Amino acid sequence: MRKGGEFVERTETRLNPGYGRWTPFWFLAPAVFALLAIGIYPMLSALVTSFRRYNITRPREGFPFIGFENYANVLSDQTFWQSLGLTARFFVTVLPFQLLFGICIALLLHRPGLGMLRSLARVSLVVPLATTYAVVGLIGRLIFNRDFGVANQFLNAIGIGGMDWLGSPTGAFIAIAVMDIWQWTPFCALIFLAGLSMVPVEIEEAARLETSSKVALLRHVQLPYLLPGLTAMLILRSADILKLFDMVFVMTRGGPGAATDLVSIYIQRVGFRVFDMGTASAQAILLLIMTIILSRLYIRLIYKEIE
Repeated sequence: MRKGGEFVERTETRLNPGYGRWTPFWFLAPAVFALLAIGIYPMLSALVTSFRRYNITRPREGFPFIGFENYANVLSDQTFWQSLGLTARFFVTVLPFQLLFGICIALLLHRPGLGMLRSLARVSLVVPLATTYAVVGLIGRLIFNRDFGVANQFLNAIGIGGMDWLGSPTGAFIAIAVMDIWQWTPFCALIFLAGLSMVPVEIEEAARLETSSKVALLRHVQLPYLLPGLTAMLILRSADILKLFDMVFVMTRGGPGAATDLVSIYIQRVGFRVFDMGTASAQAILLLIMTIILSRLYIRLIYKEIE
């Protein structure tokens, strides 16, 4: 408004007098601080440590900067590559079962007319996801126990005879694979179910009138809506399996021998048994780089926008 030949801006009354310029910052500050303390700082610390000779049992030698020597040692370490190969084998073993069982469960729950059963099934699917890795490992030890485990009781009941699951290389690998499939199949089912719920009802009903083949319906109508969730699922599962430690350590501790010595178990042994933190940090940074590369490949090859 004009007052005395000068323009004066009208100041609007604030709806919330206690809301200041820095109020959003104070709401975000706890989350930002937690991210810096739990995520960013440890990663930067590991990156710096990976360029040093850092053995905590030899503090008098100091922690000199050695450049890429730790990375060169890791790349020439045959045990590291064997552990990484075993991790890749574990990944290609469990993921197809999780995807297959997940899509089957999702298609069953997507059918109309289930009512309360659908809600009850969705709630029950969250239970394995809410179970911590260490508890899953303890459950696995009970299930695959040689003397009183449920697995051997079932085999004895059908006349096959029990086996020492956790004491044999093949049995231990199968045991940890079964427990991982049990824990993460519900996650795949929920992601696929969310993708199926995005399919327009009119398009799905029109497709059902055109064909009675459920495979054709899944391939041509529902699959495009599942690809974004499938991409996210592959990224999360790849990162999770590369860092999988608790469940395997509780069940087998990487044994017998090196039958379940996944790359995370090997890194833990280098860092906290040999106490070579520099080499262990280099291995962890290489795993981070592998995860980023795999994520980019999944997005480029699988992810598609829904038009």
